[in-house]
This record gives sequence, structure tokens and C-alpha cells, in this order.
Amino acid sequence: MGTTEPGSSAAAGPADAPATAGAPGPAPRVAVLDHGSGNVRSVVRALEAAGAEVELTADRERALAADGLVVPGVGAYSATLAQILAVGGDRIIERRLSGGLPVLGICVGLQAMFQAGTEHGERTRGLGQWPGEVTHLQAEVVPHMGWNTVEPAPGSALFAGIEQERFYFVHSYAARSWELEDTGPLKAPQVTWAQHEQDRFVAAVENGSLSATQFHPEKSGAAGARLLANWLGTLPRRDREQDA
Repeated sequence: MGTTEPGSSAAAGPADAPATAGAPGPAPRVAVLDHGSGNVRSVVRALEAAGAEVELTADRERALAADGLVVPGVGAYSATLAQILAVGGDRIIERRLSGGLPVLGICVGLQAMFQAGTEHGERTRGLGQWPGEVTHLQAEVVPHMGWNTVEPAPGSALFAGIEQERFYFVHSYAARSWELEDTGPLKAPQVTWAQHEQDRFVAAVENGSLSATQFHPEKSGAAGARLLANWLGTLPRRDREQDA
């Protein structure tokens, strides 16, 4: 659903705020799901720079014990879903979310959370955390590649302090509508939008314990570093002795 990323991260971003985890005490422990995605090393480095203790793993127990789980993804939707399923990532994600444990998806890691994705006429079932389908961008120039602004949801925790900044996108497919209704006593999902030519699409979602971005924070310079630090600052610090 995305295209292959450039080999090097963006050297500079529009924001100049340094990345900090934003919370006192021990560094948050973050597991990056190791399902074969091509961008995992850059994600690990970016999270470490933002103040996290990071482990790249597909081990169920270690992924469940972490303060936060990051699900990266680049390339084809169907291939990414197959990789996630192959390491039991769907069960890990479901277990974490059912217990209120934070998960952050990146790029195809966001797209995978929807009900389905259609690519080259092939419809692939997604993880189904959100209703809706990921489809091809309706634009003359595809892929959408490069820096773009976003329209953050009011009160967004992810975009606190970086509401006017630009982020690095590289994708040909996107969630172009949002279908989850606001029901019950839970806080309504916060949806951030972006636009490529005349096509609007979901750039980020904050939905309880599940957050995700269509852009690559690890390639978005200082703005992306601040966003990762903002996310780290929301993580509950789980009992180290209990997990040991």
C-alpha cells in the first residue's frame, strides 16, 4: 500500500524542538514488532533517540510486556498483512488492545488496522480494528512522496506543539474516509487528515490505546522526533519487577 522508502532518512525537518520522552522515571520500554518490514532499523533508532528503551522482537511475551508496541510497515498491503500474521502479530495486537496497552502503527502499519485494503484489484482482509477500506489515491501524481502538512484533530496528544509542522509521506494508497462512529462512553477517536492534490486521506488516528500515522515519523526530522516523544510521554510505565 506504500512504496519502498528512500534509503536514508530526511536530514532535516521543519520543527526544531528536541525529542524527549516527556515523562519522569525510567525510560519507557518499547517493542518494535519484527515481522520483516524494511524500515524497522530506522524506526528503532528514532525511538531510541526520542528516549525509549527499544527491542526489536516478534516474541509474544516480550511484545506484551513492553510499555508500548510499534507496528511498522512498508510496501504492499497484502505482503505486510501476511508478514504480521506469520509472526502472530494480529494476536499480539489484539491482546494488547484488549488490555488497554498502547500500540502505534506506522505507514502500512496504519493501513493494516482497517477492515480491508484493495491493491491492483486484489482485496485483502486487514486486522479489522477500524471499519473501512484502504484504496488507491485519486491523484495525477502517485505515489504521494515527500513533505506535507496535516490537519491535526483538536486536542491531539500526538501533535501537541507540532500542529503546523510538515511530515514525510511515501504511499500510493490510503484510508480516504473514516467510518467509525462515536458510540458509548469512550472518548471519540481523533482523526488527523492530509491532502494530496484534491484527495483527502487519513494521516493519523488516536483511538484509545491504538494510534497510527500514515507518514513516517522516523523520516520526518525534528517534527517526527517530537511526535514520537509525544507518544512515548503517553505510555504508562508498567511494573518492571512484576514483568521480570
